[in-house]
Amino acid sequence: MSTQANPQTTSRANPQTNPQTNAQASEKSFLVGLIGSGIGGSLSPAMHEEEGSKLGLHYVYRRIDLEALKLDVTALSDLLVAAERMGYNGLNITYPCKQAVIPLLDELSDDARALGAVNTVLFKDGKRIGHNTDWSGFARAFQRGLPDASLARVVQLGAGGAGAAVAHAALTMGAQTLTLFDVDAARAASLAGELQKRFPASSVSAGDSLKSLDESLASANGLIHATPTGMAKLPGLPLPVELLHRDLWVADIVYFPIRTALLQAAEALGCRTLSGGGMAVYQAVDAMRIFTGLDPDAERVYSHFQSLLQREASST
Repeated sequence: MSTQANPQTTSRANPQTNPQTNAQASEKSFLVGLIGSGIGGSLSPAMHEEEGSKLGLHYVYRRIDLEALKLDVTALSDLLVAAERMGYNGLNITYPCKQAVIPLLDELSDDARALGAVNTVLFKDGKRIGHNTDWSGFARAFQRGLPDASLARVVQLGAGGAGAAVAHAALTMGAQTLTLFDVDAARAASLAGELQKRFPASSVSAGDSLKSLDESLASANGLIHATPTGMAKLPGLPLPVELLHRDLWVADIVYFPIRTALLQAAEALGCRTLSGGGMAVYQAVDAMRIFTGLDPDAERVYSHFQSLLQREASST
């Protein structure tokens, strides 16, 4: 069941009054896209379009890159209006827009409202409906890639939109103790408080210093990385490498590049690792289901994603 969002007053056209509307579009034709910054390397268009073709659809997926357009998050309202006018069926939303988009929506799914973050917007019946498929995508990827990993004591870096989703996933999967860190200590504390209310059987807290991070990691079973650090446009490590130890499993949500500096450092120590590729695949599968009402073949999408990675690796 969807719940009402609390949109700011925004001047926007009703897509039902435009000559090209979702209702008028062919049921076999879908136009969707991705709004974010620095998304030139995203594999989402290829994944969506290939699976759309396999499902017998005319499926077009476009990048709307704030960086390439020399825009920032303040352009989000105008971009949503433009997408509606051009007959888009929906949009994926990524960094840095997952929380900023919420006031611009008409409704939120229960997951999106609980998480305070949206990565999928459906345009339907003149409304903008926000969903979150990040958390389910991460959970499915984790269960596939690290099925027997202990969730007794988990440390997470990042408490933004993506961080809220993967923290929710970790607790849903049974994390007993979760400690959150973020460059904005207040944001980490706020998220920890919200999660503690939703998961009273677990212990959720926020750390606020490098010393605290060191102490938390020393006794942790696993590390989840949910910040943009490590992306092709933001290379580097999100923490001092000496804080890692071989008893950790390390899961990264970044997938471009697929082997981030963090994963390479962890693997060098003998840690078990999980790349962001699985999350990218499974959140895409769930988003496609929302856009089309059809059930994509998750294994087929996963295989195609792997072939895309191999193709990129061979071309570099």
